[in-house]
Amino acid sequence: MSNGAGRVTIAGLADRLGLSKASVSYALNGLPGVSDETRERVLALAEQLGWHPSSSARALSRARSDTIGIVLRRDPGLLGAEPYYMSLLAGVESELSETGQSLLLRMVGADTGQEVAAYRRWSAEARVDGVMLFDLTFDDPRPALLDELGLAYVLHGNRETLAPGKVLLYDARSDAGLLVEHLASLGHRRALHIAGPAEFEHEQDRRDAVDAWGRENGMEFSFATSDYSMEAGERIAAEVVRDDPSITAVLTSNDLLALGAQTALTHGGRDDVAIVSWDDSLLCRLGTRPITALDRYPEEQGRRSTRLLLDQLAGRTAFDRRARASRLVPRATSIPARSEARTASR
Repeated sequence: MSNGAGRVTIAGLADRLGLSKASVSYALNGLPGVSDETRERVLALAEQLGWHPSSSARALSRARSDTIGIVLRRDPGLLGAEPYYMSLLAGVESELSETGQSLLLRMVGADTGQEVAAYRRWSAEARVDGVMLFDLTFDDPRPALLDELGLAYVLHGNRETLAPGKVLLYDARSDAGLLVEHLASLGHRRALHIAGPAEFEHEQDRRDAVDAWGRENGMEFSFATSDYSMEAGERIAAEVVRDDPSITAVLTSNDLLALGAQTALTHGGRDDVAIVSWDDSLLCRLGTRPITALDRYPEEQGRRSTRLLLDQLAGRTAFDRRARASRLVPRATSIPARSEARTASR
């Protein structure tokens, strides 16, 4: 149970409790991976036997900052207007609070160079143990950089091949199917998809999935890219629906775009156009015409991606790397297509 000097060790605690040394270490260091009952047993025996950690051993074995880093390429003044990220960050903070760890958040605008510089600085200063990546772009330099720096990371994506074992997987095809089949069931045959920036891989995944589901359901989609802002949704919806009256439905890549599209359509006297959003939020639930949306459980996504990163840092294999399946929430903007629009499309 102890070394020659009689000091109680983790190995000794493990032998006495019939547990692995790893389980005892997780319990003593406040890490996930053991049940509350096991944690209480370990802590009770450690207190009874007067166990105290060796600060030098902990420094050598852990070399941890107990901090997770996130860099978002967002205007700091606009982050509060993006409910998806606010909910996701709440999930991250909730999970970290249970392990006594911290979140270091930085917003750098649209400049990829500033984000890369932040990772290099964090690594050099040992500020964080690992990071989370969002909005992967084509030929994204960040995964290779983090591998080079030796920083652990997880990312949100639609394919495991992006970074094997480090991806919280969501199903863009299934999400698209929920939205497109819902519009098709309402009789819509011509629709507009207002997507996010074209450089994001997940937006290409979404566009491909929407197009495929549209063809399977006898629907034709027009596509437009945006910056996810309400202003862009309003501008694009006003222009496209005005120029193409055969469009009877709008699908947007987030809630702000949906709200902007709804504003434009209302001002243009087109309350007969259906609207569905890829993201749900309080914005979609308020107003005289609440917007149909996908509940993608962003807070739970934040918790799961945090657990995935903590498992990686602890050397554990994470078996649950899939985001929770989305749920469609129909609301007032699930408007059936006009009878003449259905007839014209046949």
